[in-house]
Amino acid sequence: MNRRLVATITASALALGIVAAPVAALRPGPDTIVEKAIALNTSGPYAGTFDTLIAAVLAADPAVVETLSGKGQFVVFAPTDAAFAELGLTPENVGTLDQAFLTDVLLYHVGRGRLNANAVLGSDEIDTLYGESLEQAGGVLTDELGRTANIIVVNVSASNGIIHAIDSVVLPYAP
Repeated sequence: MNRRLVATITASALALGIVAAPVAALRPGPDTIVEKAIALNTSGPYAGTFDTLIAAVLAADPAVVETLSGKGQFVVFAPTDAAFAELGLTPENVGTLDQAFLTDVLLYHVGRGRLNANAVLGSDEIDTLYGESLEQAGGVLTDELGRTANIIVVNVSASNGIIHAIDSVVLPYAP
């Protein structure tokens, strides 16, 4: 891992702490979705897999961090760095996207409810916080543009929801 990436991750983690601190009273307890994503990205088999996602969450509207750190129950379809790279996005440039578009894209990856893999697979559609649904069939999500994303890691539990990793970024509309 190069020094620039380490600096970016460290700055992101610090910024997340600063942004999330005002909502600490809203948190249901340890290991919210945001905290779990940072922990997964820091060590273990998924270390360094979600750098771009974390940078995107920090660059989006602060309401995204507040929501994913709050009391509600959510399902998050978390694109890997390789998924973002397919769109030419990295931790260094994801913040250059229009903030409103970035926020819409992130909210399109979040659904209401604590949906484990069985619940997801049992659904034809996942209603997202963006307001549009993702189609689901056999662990494959289809977005509004007909693009697909495979669910590649399931059931990462957090105090306020469940994270499933996906291999493509789903889009609610063309940029």
